[in-house]
Amino acid sequence: MDERDSFYKTTKSLLVLFQLMGVMPIMRSPKNSNNERTTFSWTSKAFIWAYLIYIFETIMVCFVARARFIMFISNSDKKFDEVIYNIIFLSILLPHFLLPFASWRNGLEVAKFKNMWTNFQVRYLKVTGEPIEFPILEPITWTLCVFSWGCSMFIVLSQFYLQPDFPFYHTFAYYHILAMLNGFCSLWFINCTAFGLASRHLQGHVSKIIRTEKPSKKMAEYRNLWVDLSHMMQQLGKAYSNMYGIYCLVIFFTTIIASYGSLSEIIDHGVTFKELGLFIIVVYFMTLLFIICNEAHHASRRVGLGFQEVLLNVNLTTVDLSTQREIEMFLVAIDKNPPTMNLDGYANINRELITSNLSFMATYLVVLMQFKLTLLRQTSQKEPVVQLE
Repeated sequence: MDERDSFYKTTKSLLVLFQLMGVMPIMRSPKNSNNERTTFSWTSKAFIWAYLIYIFETIMVCFVARARFIMFISNSDKKFDEVIYNIIFLSILLPHFLLPFASWRNGLEVAKFKNMWTNFQVRYLKVTGEPIEFPILEPITWTLCVFSWGCSMFIVLSQFYLQPDFPFYHTFAYYHILAMLNGFCSLWFINCTAFGLASRHLQGHVSKIIRTEKPSKKMAEYRNLWVDLSHMMQQLGKAYSNMYGIYCLVIFFTTIIASYGSLSEIIDHGVTFKELGLFIIVVYFMTLLFIICNEAHHASRRVGLGFQEVLLNVNLTTVDLSTQREIEMFLVAIDKNPPTMNLDGYANINRELITSNLSFMATYLVVLMQFKLTLLRQTSQKEPVVQLE
């Protein structure tokens, strides 16, 4: 298993980064151990480190959250726009407090997903006679690990320079949160890419075996491999359902508020640096949502539609009856086990999620802008009218 676990070897850097950040403290079992290759325990060394780093980060986050909350309630006559502005940066702090419930709580499911990848690669070798390799994933993973923190520092420091009331010490509460969000986006991208590569390799073997004489037995084995791959995609959504569910809610809420803040600033003061900073937040969160939904869409098409096209293009008159039956059973398996990314029944991750989010955002943004215009009309009516004699 260790020799053929190319997926673990090529993506190990992201797992180590998550352990250092205390985001997902799963561990790899020692060699010659009777345990599963990837394990999760609330008393492991990785989890003890996660407790310590989380306590340290919580002190910083609480300090900044307290300052933001005081700014939020300090003046009862504060304008609505200023109240909304403080909510934006409070909402970005929310994922930190939800981390134990959204990420740690699903540690066993994550370990199960990792072990499914390990076992799949062993079965793939036994069935096809060739190991499945992911050499392209290693440079991608290293690049995304560095980019996750680099992008986080860029976004936070841009707010420090562009927002008038964003003290420098506040930035230390946001670095690890945005890096965590970037890391989960990178994790999703890597897994979806791996699913696409595994599907492509398996399609190649299916195309070759169909041209051989009486390939029905091998087709049954390939069908079982495909079902395992589809179940792994479903397990990915289940393992990270809480984290990505909160992920989408934070993106949805923060994007609406930041979009409103940008438009409101333009209406009141024209184009300023403040709304440029808010616009960066909108683009950042929408990019994360697009990457997650788009990669899930491509992975589902490669694993599902890709195999259907290969099987439907087979000339059934050139194969024997048992092979025809195996092809029909393969198509039924694809229909009954669709390779979808589902967040444990809450939502399907695909391109439709982008359009539905955009429609909801537009609706709530219109409501907020109507409220803004109503406030402007009320303010103008209260202003004294100077009469000239």
